[in-house]
Amino acid sequence: MARGSNKPLSPQQRRDLDIEISFLAGLTRRDPAFVEALQLLGDDYIQRGQLHEGTAVDEQVARLRPDDPSVQYNLACSYALTNRPEAAYAALNRALDVGYRDFRRISRDPDLAGFRKHPLYRQLRSRIRTLRIEIF
Repeated sequence: MARGSNKPLSPQQRRDLDIEISFLAGLTRRDPAFVEALQLLGDDYIQRGQLHEGTAVDEQVARLRPDDPSVQYNLACSYALTNRPEAAYAALNRALDVGYRDFRRISRDPDLAGFRKHPLYRQLRSRIRTLRIEIF
């Protein structure tokens, strides 16, 4: 599921997200290294449209788990959603460095739609083609 869906939330969905955000923010204030809660909090912020807050949480998670491919991928998505193509490119390269291999998702994820229009995406695609050759 795309984290930054353009689909509008119902009032009930907004309330539910706000409650969950409040709860998770409290948990992570008490335990700033609680990665699972941070990941949920980042996803909730992004779904709620609070892109900069979600990106800040994703950056925190990336510092805690720098070698987790999914964490790096989510960070790249956050950067793309906040119109930071250079940072998205760097995070995607880092994700590939640490083992991310869902190339189809990179090419289709709506969160990366804006980034795919940037010239850096062509460079990333070239690298992915090289990685595909190495895999097979």
